[in-house]
Amino acid sequence: MLGSEAFGRLFETFERTAFRLETLAVYDVSEEREEFERFLAGAEMGPDWDDNPWVRSMTDQGKQVSRVHVLRSPLTDYLRYELAAYLGNTKAGESIGIIDLAEQAPTGLPDHDFWLFDNQEAYRMHYTVEGTFVGGERVPARDLVQYQTYRDRALAAAVPFADYWERRP
Repeated sequence: MLGSEAFGRLFETFERTAFRLETLAVYDVSEEREEFERFLAGAEMGPDWDDNPWVRSMTDQGKQVSRVHVLRSPLTDYLRYELAAYLGNTKAGESIGIIDLAEQAPTGLPDHDFWLFDNQEAYRMHYTVEGTFVGGERVPARDLVQYQTYRDRALAAAVPFADYWERRP
């Protein structure tokens, strides 16, 4: 299992594509706590909010970054924060889709997060009950096709983020 630092290095070494499936309603990320509190207070979020530099560091190299977030309305405070931040991610070049389980019930998706790099390496993400990242576990090669199928199903079922966001109150 890869911890945060080792897992983070995967974003420096993938060559073409990185796809993420997200499934949690809350992620407890220590680096986001202050920003999350500012968001809840309605404060100014700063320039990184408008054009995510982490995403931009990959897309400026011609790499494709995409995700599908499986969630359920009504949104938690954390999901409202995260989706608002997606505006800066999409501006930086990330392709994001949303599957709202209150609107549709796709089948054949896992109940856990994962990343798929270059269509060759999948990592199942492990979190505590509170949403704190524990580590990323590389999926055995024999299961790679299953994770490629999960990705394809998620992408087929997802609503483009811009369309989903436009409908939000």
